[in-house]
Amino acid sequence: MQRKAYVPGVAALLAVLLAGCTGGSGDDNGTTDPKPGESATTPTAAQPGKYRTLPEPCAAVSHGTLDSLLPGIRQVTDEEQREKAYEGTATQTYDTDRKVGCRWKAQSTGATDHLLVDFERVVSYDNAVSDDDRATDIYLKRETAADLPEPVASSESSESSESPESPSSSGSSPDPSGSPSGDSSSGPSSSSSGAEGDDESGSATPSDGSTPSALQPRTLDDLGDEAFLDDALSSSRQRTVTVVFRTSNVVVTIQYDEQPATTTDVPSSKDMQDRARKLAGQLAGTFDD
Repeated sequence: MQRKAYVPGVAALLAVLLAGCTGGSGDDNGTTDPKPGESATTPTAAQPGKYRTLPEPCAAVSHGTLDSLLPGIRQVTDEEQREKAYEGTATQTYDTDRKVGCRWKAQSTGATDHLLVDFERVVSYDNAVSDDDRATDIYLKRETAADLPEPVASSESSESSESPESPSSSGSSPDPSGSPSGDSSSGPSSSSSGAEGDDESGSATPSDGSTPSALQPRTLDDLGDEAFLDDALSSSRQRTVTVVFRTSNVVVTIQYDEQPATTTDVPSSKDMQDRARKLAGQLAGTFDD
């Protein structure tokens, strides 16, 4: 009789224990509560860049624009060779989704011109840094490497504040023609590629080939998110105009150079800068579409 009473008691105890385990597992539905404050520390990925693809570089410049920058193309008499010159040559790249470029070259009777267009799509692999911020870093490094001169205040503002009747504050005596003695603007500048005589803006290339003050390397306010222009003249009279601009996470580089047939000619800063900036504006417009 004692043995019969003992067995039901053990069974009842086991039933209670099993009920407690079953009830505990059913309350949380098999899930585990997160640790306090854990959800608040979850990092948020930085904003991705606006552009996921790049234009085809050798098709990005129209024939009309190439005619303007590379006059020698129109002088090619063989139609097949002329079309090949228009097509350009793609630059070597290992990832066309990230970096592409194209080069053109044309030789005319007066000079040899080269053009390079390069597109770089920047992707940040740091969740804390956006693609745009990474592209800004790359752009700023190139601007710093260009070593742009400090912008100078225009002399026109100081001249306008003086009375027309008052003598120059420098104290120099004017010559009979009304121009200060030694003023380099009293005579026409020498021709450079035959373009300076047609320049009415007063920014023609000086006789020594140096870049006029109004056309010095500088940042540009009307191109992309940020931009700069560089202008350099080598000892062999080859002028190279470079325009770099950033639009969102893409950095665009235009390099345009001209080597005259003779060292007595100097390529015009104004003409080359105007052409390069016009092309830059066209390329920036393709990203806005």
